[in-house]
Parts: sequence; structure tokens; C-alpha cells
Amino acid sequence: MSAFSTFAVYFIIWWLTLFAVLPFGVRTQAEENDVVLGTVESAPARFRGLRTVLLTTVIAALIHLGWYVLSVKLGYDLDMLFGFIGPDA
Repeated sequence: MSAFSTFAVYFIIWWLTLFAVLPFGVRTQAEENDVVLGTVESAPARFRGLRTVLLTTVIAALIHLGWYVLSVKLGYDLDMLFGFIGPDA
């Protein structure tokens, strides 16, 4: 597999992970009792972008490493999944 393809897979994993990580630790303005005029109460009180990006990068790197080892190094692919599940599934 080329380096570009490996990076493309990491990029997709990173974006999917970002949407899973975004709600971690978010407190709304209503929870903080500090609603800014002109915003909804459910808006985040503080957005910690750097923390979110770093956490996303670490989690995505671990997922990508697992995918890389299973797929590239050990040769597992989606066709082999049905062999693990069994023919009756």
C-alpha cells in the first residue's frame, strides 16, 4: 500500500474520530450560568480547540495503528470477516 493511501485512510479515521471527540467535556452556557446575549443556551461556554485536536489525533493514531497492523502487516481484510462470523450469520 502506498504512503498516500495510508495517509488517506488516516485522514478519514481522523475526521470520523473528530466528530466522536467533539462532545467530550463540553459544558453549555446554561450549565455555566453565563449565557451571552444573542446566543442560544446550548452553545458551548468555552471551546477548547487545541485539546480537541490533540485528543482526536492521539485516538485516531491508535485506531490507525490497529488498522495498519491488521490490514497491512497481518493481511486481514473485510472478506475474511465472514470467516470469523461463520456461514450461518
